[in-house]
Amino acid sequence: MTGEFDYIVVGGGTAGSVVAARLSEDPDVTVALLEAGPSDVDDPAVLELTKWMALLESGYDWDYLVEPQESGNSFLRHARARVLGGCSSHNSCIAFWAPAEDLDEWSSLGLPGWSSKDIFPLYQRLETNDGPGDHHGRSGPVTIRSVPPNDPTGVALLQACEQAGIPRTEFNSGETVTHGANWFQINAREDGTRSSASVSYLHPIIGKRPNLEIITGARVRRLLFDGKRCTGAEYLADDLIHGVQLRARREVILSSGAIDTPKLLMLSGIGPASHLREVGVDVLVDSPGVGENLQDHPEGVIQWDALQPMTTESTQWWEIGIFTTTEEGLDRPDLMFHYGSVPFDMNTLRQGYPTTENGFCLTPNVTRSRSTGTVRLRSRDYRDKPKVDPRYFTDEHDMRVMTYGIKLARKIAEQPALDEWAGTELAPGKDVKTDDEIADYLRKTHNTVYHPSCTAKMGGDGDPMAVLDARLRVRGVEGLRVADGSAMPFLVAVNPCITTMAIGEKCADLLKEDARS
Repeated sequence: MTGEFDYIVVGGGTAGSVVAARLSEDPDVTVALLEAGPSDVDDPAVLELTKWMALLESGYDWDYLVEPQESGNSFLRHARARVLGGCSSHNSCIAFWAPAEDLDEWSSLGLPGWSSKDIFPLYQRLETNDGPGDHHGRSGPVTIRSVPPNDPTGVALLQACEQAGIPRTEFNSGETVTHGANWFQINAREDGTRSSASVSYLHPIIGKRPNLEIITGARVRRLLFDGKRCTGAEYLADDLIHGVQLRARREVILSSGAIDTPKLLMLSGIGPASHLREVGVDVLVDSPGVGENLQDHPEGVIQWDALQPMTTESTQWWEIGIFTTTEEGLDRPDLMFHYGSVPFDMNTLRQGYPTTENGFCLTPNVTRSRSTGTVRLRSRDYRDKPKVDPRYFTDEHDMRVMTYGIKLARKIAEQPALDEWAGTELAPGKDVKTDDEIADYLRKTHNTVYHPSCTAKMGGDGDPMAVLDARLRVRGVEGLRVADGSAMPFLVAVNPCITTMAIGEKCADLLKEDARS
């Protein structure tokens, strides 16, 4: 079984949905979008943002357990979405423009076209934002709105932050917040429907563009090559036995995320040669950077029993962010907190810490982690989950930042504004005081903000670990690009969902430019 299109997009996620929608704007171009999971159309389990936590470890989740960690939580799982819209259909929809300093540093690494001057206009293009300022987009497909200040505990928390010396600061203002707190902006509509990449880019055009074919339930098991040219992709047929091969006249765009993109590259013969031979995959291109440089935002948790009843309504239960720096002279925050108006005992309960049904928490996370990990094949069988080894806290910088975060969270909770809310500290508990005690607690109980990235990174011509060039083209082959979070040279300091959409916008622009040349 075969079919032929101009472009094949492998992965209908946060960036892939954008690429397919933008390419198919040209009626003379044919596009196939392959998504392994189901459609999200008319599915309240996915579309209703308040239900997002129920998606973890569900049938919509690839649910990748990490490899045993020498200095981190070996029970941790990486949620990776198995549904149209990808992780933008699976996450809490916290919406951030990346710091200009991050993007400008990307550009400085031999990546022209990726500076803040290049990428900020893509944020403007994709958003309809209710925030103040002339810099915001007002007519893009993605609805971005400010969380209303309806949670009384959240109101008290922001007052406590001010009492602790952390000012109220506008997010997405165009200026990087290094020390400040506020309600988040979220990519969600007023009725509570998530404004995911699929909802925003695909739903309005499904059934209206005969040149776009969206195939869900299509698990791609390898990319196809004629010599060194990528000519298509093969996915598993509905009978679960045979393969369906689709051919691309122009290019294939791999948008399967920071775990499955390197997996598919390696299964197709592009990756570290010694590893490929070890698992029995024929080497097409020795690309040592594939599956390397895995980065994430690891997060700890500190939580309290609440002295009053917590709110029973929320946009998505994680509505406030706090940024700061742990040392002088930084131009970007190295510590961020999410405030949860719900208890968060996913990793504390199994370790014996008490829990509650009426509590709140702060989750300090390391915005620029220095610990990097790997994604590797478990075998040559595409059905096997890959080995995901983040190597958490193998660089002492990360533990220093997170330990600082636990102490700062306690300082905030001790402020008068939270006297009527902050009851017993449930985890780690008031008896955990020294840096060593806090670090021991964090190693056992930390989680992730679910932001794996950078495993097929872009880089300059002199970087031997750069899988991609500045135009997102896979080095060593033709006709193949990557557009997703794996392409980032390093992880941005904020929640990366909107930046991943911008990568999709950028990829579509590059493809259109190259088609005209």
